[in-house]
Amino acid sequence: MNKYSDKIAITTGDINGIGMEITVKALNCLNLPQEKVVIITNEVVLKNKYNLNTNYEIIDIPYNSTLKYGHITKESGEFSFQCLRKACEIYPKAIVTAPVSKEALHLAGHNFNGQTEVIEHYLAHDKQKAEMLFVSAGFDVLLLTRHVALKGVNISQELIVDKVTRLVEFYRAKKNLTAPKLALCSLNPHAGEGGILGQEENEIIIPAVNILRERGVNITNPLPSDTLFIDAGKNWLNGKRAPYDCYIAMYHDQGLIPIKTIAADKTVNMTIGLDIIRTSPSHGTAFDISGKGIANPESMIEAIRMVL
Repeated sequence: MNKYSDKIAITTGDINGIGMEITVKALNCLNLPQEKVVIITNEVVLKNKYNLNTNYEIIDIPYNSTLKYGHITKESGEFSFQCLRKACEIYPKAIVTAPVSKEALHLAGHNFNGQTEVIEHYLAHDKQKAEMLFVSAGFDVLLLTRHVALKGVNISQELIVDKVTRLVEFYRAKKNLTAPKLALCSLNPHAGEGGILGQEENEIIIPAVNILRERGVNITNPLPSDTLFIDAGKNWLNGKRAPYDCYIAMYHDQGLIPIKTIAADKTVNMTIGLDIIRTSPSHGTAFDISGKGIANPESMIEAIRMVL
């Protein structure tokens, strides 16, 4: 039996960022039982720089370079990659990842666009695909495309149908929602204005919606995203659930600007579609404040709570 099958594996991210700091702060706040957690990091740096209240198991990842808080380095990219790969190798119950630098990963020769893609590479099987779902107390956002340049956003019927289908399967299996209410963002301003501002809604998105509805999926037609999120934001601020169970964005910033504006510290990046769920804070490495001891652990706390 895998000794880690009942544990949460936590990686501390880029060693020059705030990952180690927010991991320790979050664990000290949550005070989880020792047997629930394994930390994947460099043991010497962790114990020299921070004080954990609980003696959690640590899987040591070598780091033979000098700490350079706030700097993007090849060595830090290699370290964060090795931590993430080890987390996949031990196959825990769930994975929580502190932020990494994509630029540092690339400097180290690991040409992935983010941790989601690394996890998919190591854990996906039988045509599984990882999806990026952002969750915050009744306000969920799914990204149809992730870390791609805006000019490279390519929306197809197949993409929409496949990703929404995986989302519905997740809600049915993990949230006991048999018919989640889904709101779909348009690609063009004002949902294309009947084709005046773009044909993608008529030619690609609405036909995909029709296919999904034939399969029993409760989803809207593409709606203008400049107004779609207003009620979700108002509800969140008043402690209520959003009108829809999930908002589906065509591209990265379309979905993340509204949820991060409203709930930055309480938003969790969740990887779904694989056998193991992974969560992560919604923010980055915060190189500008790394090593200063002032990083806010709230999003890391929420990321750990989410997998509990």
